[in-house]
Amino acid sequence: MGVQSLVVACVALAQCLALTTATNPGFVVRITQAGLDYAHQHGITILEKELAQLKLPDISGDSRVLRVGKVHYELSSLHLRSFHLPYSRISPVPNVGLQVSISNAFAELDGDWRVKVFFVRGHGSFNLKVENVYIKVSLRLGSDGTGKPTVSTSDCSTRISNVRVHFSGRLGWLYNLFHNAIESRFKKILETKVCDSVAKSVHNDLQRYLRTLPVTASIDARAGIDYSLVAPPSATAQSLDAALKGEFYSLAHRSTVPFSPLPLSFPSDHDHMVYFGVSSYFFNTAGIAYHTAGALVFEITDAMIPKDVDFHLNTTTFSAFIPQLEQMYPDMPMKLRLSTPSAPFLNIGPEGISLRPVVDVQAYAILPNSSLAPLFLLSLTGNVSAVIDVRSGHIVGSLDVGRIKLSLKDSVVGTFPVRLLQSIMNIFASDILLPRLNARLETGFPLPLPDRIQLSNTLVRFHQQNFLLLGADVHFQPRP
Repeated sequence: MGVQSLVVACVALAQCLALTTATNPGFVVRITQAGLDYAHQHGITILEKELAQLKLPDISGDSRVLRVGKVHYELSSLHLRSFHLPYSRISPVPNVGLQVSISNAFAELDGDWRVKVFFVRGHGSFNLKVENVYIKVSLRLGSDGTGKPTVSTSDCSTRISNVRVHFSGRLGWLYNLFHNAIESRFKKILETKVCDSVAKSVHNDLQRYLRTLPVTASIDARAGIDYSLVAPPSATAQSLDAALKGEFYSLAHRSTVPFSPLPLSFPSDHDHMVYFGVSSYFFNTAGIAYHTAGALVFEITDAMIPKDVDFHLNTTTFSAFIPQLEQMYPDMPMKLRLSTPSAPFLNIGPEGISLRPVVDVQAYAILPNSSLAPLFLLSLTGNVSAVIDVRSGHIVGSLDVGRIKLSLKDSVVGTFPVRLLQSIMNIFASDILLPRLNARLETGFPLPLPDRIQLSNTLVRFHQQNFLLLGADVHFQPRP
């Protein structure tokens, strides 16, 4: 799993890859150099362990030694005792992806030797030290047809500057006569094996880890989020950016969103390990998805009225404002059905998130046979503001409603001054509807994170360009 973490870099390495269709993203992820460095720290430790487990083949051959003649040798039971990577770095490279550079690495191994010279045989042990090892790995980032990330090794080179072998045992002095040939063979074998191990780890481990990055995230029984990749990664000298679709959709019926995301102008913040640029498109497609799924419909009955409120939801209460109600439907319970005639649309600015939804309030009388008799239809509008935070890898929030404005759209009980209902509608909105909405927003919507990634030290900042910037540091939790 070496290079996996190497580029756990990738917290999101993650989120950086590409679908072929070019479109503005609704959601952008930026991994800064600090994030890549954090991933690199974990990855190098794992890579050291993997390289120390390299399986080396037995070596045999013939060599002609001056004044001795032809010597047949065999080296077996080769065992790498350690492989140390003291100096290394990971960097984003424009038009390439990621590059891992390792310098001054060193290793040590031991094994057994056998030798035959004419009719003389001997055996013993040997120790080999490998010094000044330089490894350079380039990782190409892409995506499959579903928008899931892919990674492959586009280039790998290993250069070993120094190999020293010491033989012990009877006739060990003979091996030392032709150690140069043996050291050269070891060097070539190790240089090949190191890159083979890196490529195998990228293919088997890192690629598997990237598959844990959610392309779609189910939120509840009604909606999901599409986090598929829409553009290739954009690498700069300081960061790696990923363009994601960032679109909510109805699970029952996915339809085309009637508007497109605007370009996101990412600020040059680099204090955190990872940043999420969340456009208004992301939130507004949530409104469309829930509206399409029929989730933006709420019913209020008398049983939902807080006990500390001194009235009941019935025709007797409302007859104080609409006298004809008591004559037409005397002392009958009522029900209010709240729905949005269209999906709510919000704006993001320096002061935060705001929206002005339109809500239809249909009032019914509940008849003795439990059927509903329509009474009147109100239109309710008001300024709503939102507070946003990040908690447990989710975008969470809460709403606050300002003064509500009412108008009468239809009535079967005659006209009446709707301003008289202002106070009672404020109670319904603030004490009944709002707590239910905020309870759902408290659960939040998942951010696109690969497995075992936790966020801390979060930042929330609103921008004039109609997008929200979330910053965080990253903690990777290895498997026990």
